[in-house]
Amino acid sequence: MLQNKWKTAKKGLIALLAVMTIISAAGCGKKADSDTGAAAGSGAAATNKDAAEVLVTYKDGGKVTRGEFDTFLNTNLLFYKEYAQYKEDPAFQQDMMKQLVTFKVLSARADDKAKTAADEKTKTQMDQIKAFMGMQEGGMDKQLKDASITEKDLETFVSRSMQAIEAMESKVTDDQVKAEYDKNIAADKNVYDVATVRHILVGTTDAATGKETRSKEDALKRAKEVQDKLKNGGDFDALAKEYSDDPGSKDNGGKYENVEISQWVPEFKKAAAELPLNQISDPVETSYGYHVMKVEARKTKTFDEVKEDLRSQLAETQIYDFVDKELPTMIETNTLPKPEEKAPAASPAPSSSPAPEAPKSETPSK
Repeated sequence: MLQNKWKTAKKGLIALLAVMTIISAAGCGKKADSDTGAAAGSGAAATNKDAAEVLVTYKDGGKVTRGEFDTFLNTNLLFYKEYAQYKEDPAFQQDMMKQLVTFKVLSARADDKAKTAADEKTKTQMDQIKAFMGMQEGGMDKQLKDASITEKDLETFVSRSMQAIEAMESKVTDDQVKAEYDKNIAADKNVYDVATVRHILVGTTDAATGKETRSKEDALKRAKEVQDKLKNGGDFDALAKEYSDDPGSKDNGGKYENVEISQWVPEFKKAAAELPLNQISDPVETSYGYHVMKVEARKTKTFDEVKEDLRSQLAETQIYDFVDKELPTMIETNTLPKPEEKAPAASPAPSSSPAPEAPKSETPSK
């Protein structure tokens, strides 16, 4: 509940960096829905003639066939089953085609060093994917069959993705990475702070409905009661279970461990950055209620600790620039159906985590 909305990702890149989040998206431990998986592969069967149909041509003799496009689409749907509802939508198909051509062009630009790095990452990703799919109902064979793809198709998708990403990361210089780090620090001195925080939230609104559950006055009174009990030696774990309205932490003693505080809403972030360690705070007000907090640990990540993440972020920006600026000049022919000009694009606004909005939890996160 205390999370801000995720920043909306730029449209047109639903799966450009998909392999970077395949495992984290799958890591919820839930069984895959095999029925939905079947939907991803529905209608994928095509004659050899249909599969050979050229849908798009681009500079330097590049082309995409119907069979290649269908395989790419079904591989994406294997991981993002919620996109199956958009499969026949022209706007969605155009977005997916942009992604496929981007993968092909950028992976072709990878040098030997980038390809070697991509090969290592591809093997790691494939091992993780196989392990995860092996735990699903019917195992990996059923997941691939339902999606109408082969293991080789999947490996090609991962390899091409990794080569594209490595090709762009190799163009980011150390000076650019350091400049980005310094710029971020100048804009927000706490941007790389990490903290372990316990808190008890006395909420004023219902997480599901947004309706008021108690007045500010009542919430503040209850928060001060919690504060007094903690200062008098009360057990944080027990009091969190009794008082906290944060379902994401109340059963864990109100604890969030080693979290980047920049993810949190401003008031909570400020308290996490400034409170003395291991002291019970006065109630901290946010739009969700009042928090009684204790910061147990805090540190600032060094440049060396964040430089590879920054390199990836800068490479991602370059990829978006390619899609926005260079890719349109490369396409020569495109026979896919065009969206109606006045119709809103049905393609969802994607992110590395395929949810357009942060989950409704009471974590004070982004």
